[in-house]
Amino acid sequence: METVVLKSDSKENLKLLTDLARKIGIKVKFLTKEEAEDIGLLTAILTGRTGEYVDTDVFIESLKK
Repeated sequence: METVVLKSDSKENLKLLTDLARKIGIKVKFLTKEEAEDIGLLTAILTGRTGEYVDTDVFIESLKK
């Protein structure tokens, strides 16, 4: 399964794209603002996650600089 997120300032253009998607059998779902923010937060967490141990004291000192 592939997913595409589209954002447009033009409701008319977005409607055109969603109508076309539905016509060719692609499911369309509109996200709420909260759902979009949750996806953005999850992406940021997964990108920043390295799996490596970070010493708390060293991390706090780096924030002070």
